[in-house]
Amino acid sequence: MAPRKAPDAGRRSDRSRRAIYDAALALVGENGYRRTTIEGIAARAGVGKQTIYRWWPSKAAVLMEAFLDMAARAAGQTAPEGDEDADSRNGGEYGIPDTGDLAADLKLVLRATVDELNDPLMEAPTRALTAEGIVDAALGAEFVEKLLDPQLALYVTRLRAAQEAGHLRADADPRTALELLIAPLTHRWLLRTLPLTHAYADTIVDYALGGLAPRP
Repeated sequence: MAPRKAPDAGRRSDRSRRAIYDAALALVGENGYRRTTIEGIAARAGVGKQTIYRWWPSKAAVLMEAFLDMAARAAGQTAPEGDEDADSRNGGEYGIPDTGDLAADLKLVLRATVDELNDPLMEAPTRALTAEGIVDAALGAEFVEKLLDPQLALYVTRLRAAQEAGHLRADADPRTALELLIAPLTHRWLLRTLPLTHAYADTIVDYALGGLAPRP
């Protein structure tokens, strides 16, 4: 008789971790941040509460890691090994594309942002964590540090490259300039005043770049 193969503990842990991520995101979307509990996450994931506490110190830590994992998967994971530059040219986690056409590159990225914000799987947990981050300063700071700042840094890099190429006013502050692109999308999404569409994203880019174009 062939010997029985020992269970793969690493694979089992990965499955459990993924189940916990999915459960945390689902519950915070359904019930909100404050009504989501470690006990509820454990029950939904089919794991013991002690398993969660072994890996994370708090509910906030579970949700933050789950959200960051979801954002990473939505961004397309990573570039092919040894070709980070290709991912930068095509968009994704490593950077905003730089085709030489700033407007086209920004429209591509903002359209992808619109799709993410409109995705039901991302919208509910994003809204819940955004709202909780307003009243919970520590959670809000972690949300900004771990998720928002790395994404905004990609815009700064692309806008600085545009300045160096003469496609953007030399006196423009890239950090302020990116807010002209991001803030309108966020405002419309948060308030749900009007539909969030690709056409709106394109218009934002056109309006923003009209004010940022080099002046004689």
